[in-house]
Formats: sequence, structure tokens, C-alpha cells
Amino acid sequence: MKSIVWFTNNLRVADNPLLTAACKNNANEVVGVYCLNPEKLDGDFPKIGPFRAKFNVESLLDLKRSLEELNIPFAILIGDPTKRLPEYINENNIGTLYFQKVWHEEEVLINKEIEAKISPNIQLVSLYDQFLLGPEIIPFELYKLPKVFTPFRKKVEATLEVPAPLEVPAKQTNTSNTPLFYSDALWASISKELLSIKIDSRSAFPFKGGEKAAQERIDHYFFSTDHVAQYKETRNGLIGLDYSTKLSAWLANGCISARTIYYQLKAYEKTVKANESTYWVLFELLWREFFKYVGLKHKNDLFKSGGINHKSFAQGNDPKVYNDWISGTTHSPFINANMKELSQTGWMSNRGRQNVASYWSKTLDQDWRIGATYFESQLIDYDVDSNWANWMYTSGVGNDPRDRIFNPERQADMYDPQKAFQKLWNN
Repeated sequence: MKSIVWFTNNLRVADNPLLTAACKNNANEVVGVYCLNPEKLDGDFPKIGPFRAKFNVESLLDLKRSLEELNIPFAILIGDPTKRLPEYINENNIGTLYFQKVWHEEEVLINKEIEAKISPNIQLVSLYDQFLLGPEIIPFELYKLPKVFTPFRKKVEATLEVPAPLEVPAKQTNTSNTPLFYSDALWASISKELLSIKIDSRSAFPFKGGEKAAQERIDHYFFSTDHVAQYKETRNGLIGLDYSTKLSAWLANGCISARTIYYQLKAYEKTVKANESTYWVLFELLWREFFKYVGLKHKNDLFKSGGINHKSFAQGNDPKVYNDWISGTTHSPFINANMKELSQTGWMSNRGRQNVASYWSKTLDQDWRIGATYFESQLIDYDVDSNWANWMYTSGVGNDPRDRIFNPERQADMYDPQKAFQKLWNN
């Protein structure tokens, strides 16, 4: 009897609760499976844009190598997971299915449909693995989640005890007739096409996907260069590789866990330096954690016009305004530069994201959900909770008690006073 670990946005072998549980709890063969749905890659603005798709393929290839080292077969299935995964399970004598706990309707419905198509005798094991702490140890009940970040942060920090990351499982010794690597015929053509995408030389995010690349980034940003010790001063940068940690993309597809980052940050503070900048990395991890809980509590309200505040807000949907915004031909050179960077690289700085979101929803009076959907397609580091909760926050229907409006000209004067960023992308 075999056990399947269904990988989704947890593309790693270290600190992977599902993989650890499968390897520990089963004397039989453990198999990894990933479903790549080509439908999400199609269209003018597909659900998964080309830069994120390339990053994910790189991550899958890295995961393949890591699983091979553990003697764990890995299957990449091409197609709708509600069809392909049940087919694979029913054809391969599967006893247990390990998969992530999810809370948004699209993912929940996918899981339910898969469960309905497989034998009721198959054991189902689902675990949370996207959190720093996790719902079982967060210091309050979910319905009491603070509306604003600061009370959340203070309560969490008061009793902060982050569980240690799990080790990489031991190499499996079970003999198997399952190929160590299996993929549908389409995988070769899809992966070849995506891997051929060129990286713009101006990109602030030229990095590859994968657990190995994530660890290399931490080694570089923390221990080799000490950039982490200046993070608070540089985090609003716009140009270059090292103005911020850039760890969000590997976090988003699960090449690295928040707990691994936390413990390596603590190791840096213990052996090198602890200052306000190193604390600010934890501060940002807690922001991510907060938005995970916002998503877990409010679920599909994240995608409604009124957001979690159920507030009436702009619902404009002007095609010309939209085309000007995404193509970087608005009246604001600063907005234009950021939007061109996004469309040509799949990346945008945090400072840019706040400005273009505010401009779209509050200056142009357009439906914030249209902007959030465009970001979902384009961003390499798209994370459902962070993206949609941040868009709500900036658009006035989320967790921002001040409901601020960004002035892009003033922001450009503050963060791009020599217009270097605007010249880089607008020329």
C-alpha cells in the first residue's frame, strides 16, 4: 500500500509536515504528486502568469531532485487536479493521501471533489503548513482575531514560541515498482517553454525557484553580506537585488517555510547582530501571519467588493482606464514605471504595490478586485491571503484603520528623488 503526498504550495522537503508525517507513519512506499493545470496558464492574463509559472517549474525541478535523494518517487500530472489526481490514486493502490488544509472556496471545492472521486477506504490526512505559529497554538481564538495588525502583533509577541522546523526525512528504503520520476508527455513541452523565458536585465528579482535557491538567498542576504542588518533602512528601495529580503516568492510557493526563516534569523541575531532591522524581518513575517489569519477567518469576504468591512466602495470597470494602468500609460510617471516593471518581470517593490493599488482604487475609482486579480496573474510571489488582504487594506475595505490615500508624486519625491527608477522603466 502506498501513501501520496500531494504537493501544492509546499514545494520543499525540509520543514514539510505532510512529508514528515507520511515518511514517519507509513512502513510502505511514499510517493510525491503535483498537478499542473495548463488551463491556468492560458489567456491574455492567465491565472498564473509566465514569470510565476517559470518560477514554479524551477521549484518543481528542484523538488524532484530532493525527492530522488530521499528515494521518493515523484509524479507531475498535467491537467485538472480534480480529474488527474483521482485517476492516479485509483490506479496505484493508494492507502493514504496527505494534503494541505485550505480555507478558500476554490481550493476547498477542489479538495471535496477529489475526495468524492476516490475510494472511501483511503485515509485522508490534512495539515496546516503555511503558518509561523498555526491555528492550534495562536494565543487567541480565531473569532477574536484583532481587526488591526498592531494588537495582533503585540499579543503574539508577548508569548512568541515558534516551533522548531522539522528536519528533512530520512532516505526511504522501501523497494518500489513506481518510477522515481513520472510525468505526462505535456510536461516536457510546457516546462521547456516556460524555462526559456528571458529575465529582463533590469529586474530586481532575477532569482530561480526551488528550496536550494531559497536557502542560498538567506545565506547571501543574512550571513554573507549582512544586508539583513540594514533591512529597515533599505526596505523601501526600488532598484537592485538587495534592498529587501526578496523571500516572498519562495514563501508563496512553499520552497521555504516561515519557521525556517525565523530560526535562521534568530541564528543570525545570536551569532552576528541583532538590531531594529533584524527585528523588522520578524515584523514582516508577522504581517504575513496576520493576513493568513484574516483569510482564515473571513474566507470569501476577501474577494467581495465590500471586503471584510462590507463597505460600499468604488466599482468602476473602465476598459481604457484598465489598459492605461496595466500598460503604464497613466498620467503618473511613478505609477507607470512600477506597472511596466511588473508586466516585464513579474516583480514590484512593496512601495510600488501600495502606490499602484491606491492609485487604481482611490484615484481612478476602479474596482479594487480587478487590480487584485491582475496582481494574481502577474506576481511571481502571489499569495492568496497576502495579495487580497493587502489590496483590501490599501483600498479602504480591509484592516487599515486610517484609510490612507497615496500621492504618487510625493511618494516619488521621497523614494525616487533622482528619478532613477522612473528613468529605468519609462525610457
